[in-house]
Amino acid sequence: MNELLALLPSYLTAHLQLTLLALLLSTGISVPLGIAATRLTWLEQPSLALAGIIQTVPSLALLAAMVPVLAALDLQSIGFLPAIVGLTLYGVLPVLRNTVTGIAGVDPALTEAARGVGMTSRQQLLLVELPLAMPIIVAGIRTATVWVVGIATLSTPVGATSLGNYIFSGLQTRNYAAILLGCVAAAGLALLLDGLVRAVEVGLARRQRSRLATALAAVGLLYAYAGITLAAPLLGDRERPIVVGAKSFTEQYILSAAIAGWVEHETGRPTSLVQSLGSLVAFDALDAGEIDVYVDYTGTLWANEMQRADIRAEREEMLVDVREFLEAGHGMTLAATLGFENSYALAVRAAEADRLGLRTISDLVNHAPRLAIGADVEFFARPEWVAVRDTYELAFREQRAMDASLMYQAAATEEVDVIAAYTTDGRITAYDLRVLEDDRGAIPPYDGIVLAGAQLAREAPEVLRALAQLDGAIDADRMRAMNLRVDEQGENPAAVAAAFVEALAADGGPRAVGGGR
Repeated sequence: MNELLALLPSYLTAHLQLTLLALLLSTGISVPLGIAATRLTWLEQPSLALAGIIQTVPSLALLAAMVPVLAALDLQSIGFLPAIVGLTLYGVLPVLRNTVTGIAGVDPALTEAARGVGMTSRQQLLLVELPLAMPIIVAGIRTATVWVVGIATLSTPVGATSLGNYIFSGLQTRNYAAILLGCVAAAGLALLLDGLVRAVEVGLARRQRSRLATALAAVGLLYAYAGITLAAPLLGDRERPIVVGAKSFTEQYILSAAIAGWVEHETGRPTSLVQSLGSLVAFDALDAGEIDVYVDYTGTLWANEMQRADIRAEREEMLVDVREFLEAGHGMTLAATLGFENSYALAVRAAEADRLGLRTISDLVNHAPRLAIGADVEFFARPEWVAVRDTYELAFREQRAMDASLMYQAAATEEVDVIAAYTTDGRITAYDLRVLEDDRGAIPPYDGIVLAGAQLAREAPEVLRALAQLDGAIDADRMRAMNLRVDEQGENPAAVAAAFVEALAADGGPRAVGGGR
């Protein structure tokens, strides 16, 4: 728990920055637009309809959609910017609707009296309509505040640090303390900000100047803190950290922390982690120079990035082609082949395998119509699944997509019969599952490889040399053991990675520690 609490100040600060800036922008857009909509009647319905449509898009999908949109505009496509754009759009509707409703609800007799005493349209708005509508507008801001605080936890997959880092990593590593801490901290922040906005609302409604001034001063202090902490990394002459990316599962959390630790040990360069990225997001971020290094797998690159249909490629052939693709097409460097393969594999409960006589995927074919298969959320949309399904002509009774952290438990509790497991996952052993042999070679090789971006090669060749030392440093047994320490024994991925780096350094270098090739 101490390790989790040590991260709280940075996560909470980042979450506050996202929330406050998004609220400022959404209010800055919505209030003027709402005022314009009350003056131009043709504008009201289209603007509310557009805001409503944005609101119906699932929040995670909206944030994810910002990545390709911003990339197409040649802007920062992961991290703070896509999160801010998505959160701002999500905060528009309640403020816009309440602005329109509040101004439209002003008693016509009062506006007529204002005109009667000679007020201009501007004076009428500033001195009569907005003051009377302000409590309703602030109520809309209050609603937007709670929404944005909650949705900001979903910024993690697009590379923005938030309290969602606790939740996403906790889900993947089954660290329920991390999940609880992230939820409680987000709820506490929502209550704090909601209380401050409510104080502003009450102060306006009851004309309590002292309460209003106190609430506004507190809000101002929060904005000052967020602004200073947001600007701090841009000030001074500090060395740029090496940014290490990671996808959203246990092995990636361990490897990203291990790479960061090894780079710091060997070069003295500072590092930072951007974790829980989607697979395509991670590659695009490396390509755009928004991260410097991350671990990927040859089969993933072969199928997703290279769009190669010939799934049955030989391992060495695939490595050569992947290296050429990275260097020629993207200026990336394949800095190291770690020494293990983490492939997809179909796995069943050992008792069920014995009962049905299952040893290979071919043995599964006749039983598949009576069985349910579970997999991570992206597997059934991947070419690997198409290759397995078509090669073996598999037709399962049911296909269930779920979070990867839940697959193994679902198999153990008989909620599904077959899962698309990962071969270096220690839970295969822990849950007494049996991996079925891919006897027709439908699943491609998945060697773990360290990718480095073009910017890193130009600016920090010493980091590339440090990464090259990791070639062959981790065999499958060691990777499986490290995964198991996190998934089943509840250890922190950073602590497991630190122990690995310490052993690596103490034993005289990578080839002394993990076997490798």
